[in-house]
Amino acid sequence: MTDLCRKRWQVMPPAPEAFLKTLPDFHPLVKQVLYNRGIVQPDALQLFLEWGVEDGNPFHIQDVEVAVALIRRVITRGAPIVVYGDYDVDGVTATAILALTLQSLGADVRTYIPNREDEGYGLNAEAIHSLAEEGMALLITVDCGIRSLEEVALAQRLGMEVIITDHHHIGPALPKAAAVINPKRPDCQYPFKDFAGAGVAFKLAQALLRVNKKVPLTTTQSDLHADDLLDLVALGTVADMVPLLGENHVLVQQGLKHMNGVQRPGISALIQVSGIRLQRITSNTIAFTLAPRLNAAGRLSKARTALELLLASDMAQAFPLAQQLDSLNQERRELTEYIQEQCQAIIAAQPFEAPLLFAASKDFTSGVVGLAASRLVDKFYRPSVVVAIEGELSRASARSIPEFHITDALDSVSDLLERHGGHAAAAGFTVRTQLLPVLKDRLTALAAEQLAGKMLCPTLDADAEVPLATLSWDIYNTLEQLRPFGYGNPAPLLISRRVKILHARAVGSEGQHLKLVLGDEQGQGWDGIAFKQGDWVERLPDYIDVAYILERNEWNGRVNLQLNIQDIHPYDGKDWQCVFS
Repeated sequence: MTDLCRKRWQVMPPAPEAFLKTLPDFHPLVKQVLYNRGIVQPDALQLFLEWGVEDGNPFHIQDVEVAVALIRRVITRGAPIVVYGDYDVDGVTATAILALTLQSLGADVRTYIPNREDEGYGLNAEAIHSLAEEGMALLITVDCGIRSLEEVALAQRLGMEVIITDHHHIGPALPKAAAVINPKRPDCQYPFKDFAGAGVAFKLAQALLRVNKKVPLTTTQSDLHADDLLDLVALGTVADMVPLLGENHVLVQQGLKHMNGVQRPGISALIQVSGIRLQRITSNTIAFTLAPRLNAAGRLSKARTALELLLASDMAQAFPLAQQLDSLNQERRELTEYIQEQCQAIIAAQPFEAPLLFAASKDFTSGVVGLAASRLVDKFYRPSVVVAIEGELSRASARSIPEFHITDALDSVSDLLERHGGHAAAAGFTVRTQLLPVLKDRLTALAAEQLAGKMLCPTLDADAEVPLATLSWDIYNTLEQLRPFGYGNPAPLLISRRVKILHARAVGSEGQHLKLVLGDEQGQGWDGIAFKQGDWVERLPDYIDVAYILERNEWNGRVNLQLNIQDIHPYDGKDWQCVFS
């Protein structure tokens, strides 16, 4: 199996003149980026550019009013409540959001995070029996439960009332809980549907705090404001890769302001052990530094450590927990690298170029097989399945490419699976180990059929073509207004053609990165860095086309604009015209 071919570039079509006239005060490049993101209607533009956190009335979400009334009744009678979460960052932050809210109202509240290895995702019967025996009167799920019909019924038979808060896709029927809060419900009129689990938990917390401000419970312990929870919402939302558009954009934007201001002890401790500069926290910081450390706990069966960190009341309690997570993250990295190497060895031993990569081993750890599968997709651009063999049953994660819907594929072989779920690009499943060979054959045949005749190369979607000479701090600062960037709202990707290479050298460990100085048509030099593209250094032509993100770079006290180069093409000699000159 060889590495992927050169990326294809696709430039988005120019925005129509009628749309450009709707935003007279904005730079044309910003208008183009908004158009590319599908932010074209006046209400969507207002939501993206001006909305405040308080503008989305939580009581417009189906069953929120019912849930608030039930929770207040349970608190008033002093009965215990359990918040049942999940072991990933979204689940842990959602758990913390509701736990802190209920504590402020004086609730007798416990938290429960299932163990990934022993219990798996979502509600499970053994945990429900245990919680019932402990006398829980109300079970509130976060980031799970929308398909747990049998488990909800069991909890009710055992004397617990149940409130579901979830953001995953609805199954054929809703659980018959006292309240089911999920904006994706077909009967829910709330205009925004794409919250993470933390976002849904926040909307319930927001509703509880609004009501308590008007009619305080006698049990109230503290004057918690909904805004105080936004750092946790930002963590969960970015980590779960839901679109940073609509209300999510506002929640993360405001949450980052909190994270760059007065920080809760757990986040402050995590920032310190990660070596991050204060007041410079972005969505990228969450995605690539904080979230992996929080996720490492759940991947290695210690998710409560992450929750305890977020709930820590002071630095003395928080710092040792942050250090534990930092160590777990290093262990997670080493495991992922080991599994990726083993996967590539398994794949290399196959006699042909497989349309789908499939690697299974008893040496794999189920908590990190998804990360290994993602790396295989990045390297080879093929759907990839990595399986941890655990006795009679095996657990697997699958990652895919846009040309192959992995969950539809698993639906097609569901007769072989114990359980499965996911979406187009990512999925997980459990299968009897003895069925792995036939499962591999059937998935490979499906991929061969669906991918036949297709040129399998990743595509870069560029927002616009611009001459280097037009770039400026003004353009950079204007584009920065569209932050936070992330899934659904990526940092604007620009293309400049026929740029002259003034200087090039390989940098970093073993020369894996490429440092460039590029000249524009006016003779000005522009710094560029191309991560993991150091192999270009010996074969660069005089002129190239570059796809890049314009960014601020600070090094040794010097601040300048830099091109973060995503891909390089040799200049093909063709003339080109630019809209934004």
